Amino acid sequence: MSEPTGAAGDRDRIQSIERGFAVLLAFDADDPRPTSSDVAAATGLSRPAVRRILLTLQHLGYVEPVGNRWRLTPRVLSLGQRFTATHSIVEDARPYLTELAEKTDESASMAVLDGNDAVYVARVSVRRIMRIEISPGTRVPATATALGRVLLAWAEEETIEQVLGAGLPACAPATVTDPKVLRGILRDVHARGWALSVGELDPELVAVAAPVRDHSGAVVAAIASATSTGRSTPERLVETALPHVLAAAERVSRDLGRPPDARFGAAREGFF
Repeated sequence: MSEPTGAAGDRDRIQSIERGFAVLLAFDADDPRPTSSDVAAATGLSRPAVRRILLTLQHLGYVEPVGNRWRLTPRVLSLGQRFTATHSIVEDARPYLTELAEKTDESASMAVLDGNDAVYVARVSVRRIMRIEISPGTRVPATATALGRVLLAWAEEETIEQVLGAGLPACAPATVTDPKVLRGILRDVHARGWALSVGELDPELVAVAAPVRDHSGAVVAAIASATSTGRSTPERLVETALPHVLAAAERVSRDLGRPPDARFGAAREGFF
């Protein structure tokens, strides 16, 4: 009998690996140098278990002790480099993101959906002070971002149910937290072919995003242009940046083997 191809059941998972990744993920911007007790509290694991995992990760070169604390080593970056090396979409998109940033004078990003989050896999920044520090690997709630809404708008119903069922985090006062309202927004995004978010991830952030498709037409990523509400209005961003975002998404899609589509490459008339 062949092995199932879906999600692994409890008996098929290796718990020690799950715990190892839980420990790695305990290192974040809020606590970049935790003690073993901090890691135990963050993961819910016992301190003896955390100690053994940390020593194993030290042996592998991913963490190192600093007094009674621990920190990640540069070797963890190799994990992200392996994603880039095995996903040509990142390299395919880079020149188009650079061109997008140059044409709009705003930061350009690409993200993929992972669980309930949109994860940035490529970004070209402009030199401006932003309240949110974003770099490849940064995770943001998919429900509160233009990138995430594009990814959800073309996701399977099962995925949408899972994300909405987990709750909609209120990242800012303007964040949509009603699942029914968000479903309506996702239908609109799917119908017009792009997404807009205004002050939902951060009160001062506004962004437009469009889908990237592979050779089969499936949406595999999203590209966005983002700026601050002090620099642009939503209407102006749609007018000036959206055409370039759509063009960049179309070019990456073509590089991935998607046939040209006139509707995909042009912004629809009207706002919203």
